[in-house]
Amino acid sequence: MFITRLYKEFFDSEKTGGLILIIMTILSMAIANSQWSREYLEFWNTKIGGHTLLHWINDGLMAIFFLLIGLELEREIYDGELSSLRNASLPIFAATGGMIVPALIFLMLNAGTPAQAGAGIPMATDIAFAIGILSLLGKRVPASLKIFLTALAVIDDLGAIVIIAVFYSGSVSVMNLLAALGIFLILIFLNRLKVINLIPYLIGGILMWIFMSKSGVHATLTGVLLAFTIPFGNGSDHSPSYRLQHFLHKPVALLILPLFALANTCLPIDDEMLAELGDNHSLGIITGLFIGKPLGIVLFSMAGVSLGWSALPSDLNWRNIIGAGFLAGIGFTMSIFISILAFKSPELIDISKISVFVGSLLSGITGLSLLAFTLRKQAETD
Repeated sequence: MFITRLYKEFFDSEKTGGLILIIMTILSMAIANSQWSREYLEFWNTKIGGHTLLHWINDGLMAIFFLLIGLELEREIYDGELSSLRNASLPIFAATGGMIVPALIFLMLNAGTPAQAGAGIPMATDIAFAIGILSLLGKRVPASLKIFLTALAVIDDLGAIVIIAVFYSGSVSVMNLLAALGIFLILIFLNRLKVINLIPYLIGGILMWIFMSKSGVHATLTGVLLAFTIPFGNGSDHSPSYRLQHFLHKPVALLILPLFALANTCLPIDDEMLAELGDNHSLGIITGLFIGKPLGIVLFSMAGVSLGWSALPSDLNWRNIIGAGFLAGIGFTMSIFISILAFKSPELIDISKISVFVGSLLSGITGLSLLAFTLRKQAETD
C-alpha cells in the first residue's frame, strides 16, 4: 500500500510525540506527588497578561494543535484515506462506534447526575499517544493498520471538535462570534482568489482567535476553521497547506503536547481520590475508554463490512482491529481537554483526569499486548 511522504512524516512525528508524552506524563505526576508539589502547582497558575499559564496553554497553544489536526483532516479528505467513500467507510464506521458506545456506557452510569456533562470525555482518541504506542511494535505493524488507526483517530478528533462546539461552549456573544465568522469568510475568499502567501491567513487566524475567545465558543476551534481556509492546491511540497503542516509537526509534537501533558497531569493523588475511582463518574470514563472504545469500533466495523459498505484490508484480520480498538481507548489529550470544559468543579476535573489516565493506561497496555501477540503469530504463519 502506497504511503505518501507527508503521511510518513506525520506518523514519525506522532510516534516521537507519543513517546515524549508518556515521559512528560510520568514526570509531571511524579513531581506533583513529591515534596515540590505546591511550588509545581503554583507555577502553572502563574498569571501572564491576566490569564494563568495553564489557560494560555489550554486555550492558546492548543489552538495550534487543532490547526495541525485540521490540516491533517484536510489532507485526508483531498488526498488520503478519506478521499474516497470506499476507503473512508471502514474508519468512519469504526470512529462512529468508538464515539457512540463509550458515551452510552458513561450515560448509563451517570444520567441525571451532575457528572452527566462528562459524556464526551471517553469518546476521544489521542492520536499522538495511540500511534506512539503502536510504533513500539516496529516493522511488524502493517501499513494498512497504521493508516486505519490514524484515519480513525482523525475522524474521532473531528467528532470531538463538533462535540466541543455544540456542548461545551459557554453563553454566546453574537457580535464576537459574527466577527470571527466574518474573518473566516474573508479568508475563504482569499483562498478562492488563490492567495498562497501564508501571512494573511495567519494574521486572520490570530484575529479570529481573539474574537472567538470572547464569543463564548471555545477559542481552540479557530485552529480547525483556519486549516480549511488555507489553500491545499494539488497537495505538493509547495502548497501552503503542506508547508504549514510540515512546519507545525515538530513544534506540536515536541513542545505543545508535552507542555499540555505537563500542565494538565500535575495531580496530587491521595487515598480519598483513589477511593473515588470506584464512583460511577470515574467508572463511566474508565469503562467507556477501556471497554466502550474497542467494543464500539469492532461492532460498527463488522456492521460496515457485513453490509458491504466497507472492506477489511487484505493484510488485516479482526484481531488486529480489536487491538487497534484498544489503542483508540487512549483518550488522554482530548479526553483531558473535554474534562476541563465539562466541569467547573476542580475536584471533578481532577478525578476525571485521573480516570482518563487509568482508562488510557489500561487501554494502551491491552492494545499493545494484544497486537504484539497477534502480529507475531501472523509473522510466524507468513
